[in-house]
Amino acid sequence: MEMERKKNNLVKPFVKWAGGKRQLIDEIKKYIPENISTYYEPFVGGGAVLFELQPNKAVINDVNVHLYNVYNVIKNNVEELIEDLKQHKNEEDYYYKMRAKDRTDEFDGMTDVQKASRILYLNKTCFNGLFRVNSSGEFNVPFGRYKNPSIVNEPVLRAVSYYLNNNNIAILNVDFEEAIKGMRKQAFVYFDPPYHPLSDTSSFTGYTLDGFDEKDQIRLRKLCDKLNKRGCRFLLSNSSAKFIIDLYDHKDYKIDYVGANRSINSDASSRGEVKEVLVRNY
Repeated sequence: MEMERKKNNLVKPFVKWAGGKRQLIDEIKKYIPENISTYYEPFVGGGAVLFELQPNKAVINDVNVHLYNVYNVIKNNVEELIEDLKQHKNEEDYYYKMRAKDRTDEFDGMTDVQKASRILYLNKTCFNGLFRVNSSGEFNVPFGRYKNPSIVNEPVLRAVSYYLNNNNIAILNVDFEEAIKGMRKQAFVYFDPPYHPLSDTSSFTGYTLDGFDEKDQIRLRKLCDKLNKRGCRFLLSNSSAKFIIDLYDHKDYKIDYVGANRSINSDASSRGEVKEVLVRNY
C-alpha cells in the first residue's frame, strides 16, 4: 500500500457510528504494517481507519444493509444525495415522520438515494448520533434537539465519493468470513467487530438485527487462527473483557491495551476511559 502519497484530509467518516475509531486512530496506525497488497475491513462501520489510511486497493464490508447502501450511493450518486439531503429539516415532528418510514410500505418505494439520505439525516439529528435498530430492524433512536447539526457536509461527501471511485475499493454486504474470501499473504485485515460487553448491562447488541454474540466472537477467533496458519496478517480491536483476553491467549498473538473515551453510554458514571485491546499476529 502506498502510504507515501498525499492524504486527502476531507476523506473522513460521514456518519457517527457506535464504537467509531476516530479517537484511537493514532494507536491503531502504530500497528499497521508496511507493504499491504489489499486492505480488508470486514466491519467497516463509519470507516475511520479506512479513511485515515486511504489504501489504493481495499475490500470493505458491513453487515448493516442501510450503511452498505450509503457507501454505494456516495460512490455512485453523490450529487443526487447532496440535493436530497438539503430537503431535510431539523424539526422534531419531521424527524419522527422520517424515522417512522421504515415501518411503512412507503419505505419499499423509496430510491436508494432517498434511503441513504434518510439514514444520514437521522444519524446527524438523532440523540448522541447513535445508530440503533430494534428487534424488527427499525431505527429507534429519539430526536437529538441539536441547534445546528451539519446535515449536509458537501466537501466530505464529494471527497469520499472521489476516493471510492478513483481507487480499487470493493464494497460488500456479507458475513465477515465471506468478506475476506480469497485473501492473499501480502494482504492485511483489520477486524473491528461489535465489542464484547465489559459487563452484562453495557451490551451493545443494537448494531445489527441479531446482535453479535459469544458464538460470533468465537467464530471470529477461529477465522484469525486460520489466517495465522496461512501466514496472513490481522489486527483486531475489541473490549478488554476477560472473555476476549482468554479467547486470544495464543503464543502467536500479541495483545496491547489502549485507552478510549467512550461517551455513548446511557449511564454517565460509566463513561470516561475504558481499556480496549488490539490483538495482532505479527
